Amino acid sequence: MSTLRYTKDHEYVRVEGDVAVVGITDFAQSQLGDVVYVELPAAGKKVTKGGEAAVVESVKAASEVYAPVSGEVVEINSELEGTPALVNEDPLGKGWFLKIRLSDASELEGLMDEAAYKSHVGE
Repeated sequence: MSTLRYTKDHEYVRVEGDVAVVGITDFAQSQLGDVVYVELPAAGKKVTKGGEAAVVESVKAASEVYAPVSGEVVEINSELEGTPALVNEDPLGKGWFLKIRLSDASELEGLMDEAAYKSHVGE
């Protein structure tokens, strides 16, 4: 069973203890095209579910990345600053954006599982 959860806006969450690892899905990166820049929040920033957490820019467009859960940013993926293409190469692995310490784990219940997300994107 996958521990990943997904939003309708194509973010994913991988829960590791009380921390949520957040990034964009493979579907999202494929729609964006080549990612050329990622703007990440500072560690310590408080984010609210549904609020802007980061920005990703590609050759096609700039898009907000929304926080799928509320909490405090405890770590950012600083590798993306110099190598934003990691988002395209490994979106669910090395291309993660930020880690959020969950303030309300029940928010995870409103997110889609893998089967529901695949249905959502028409796979």
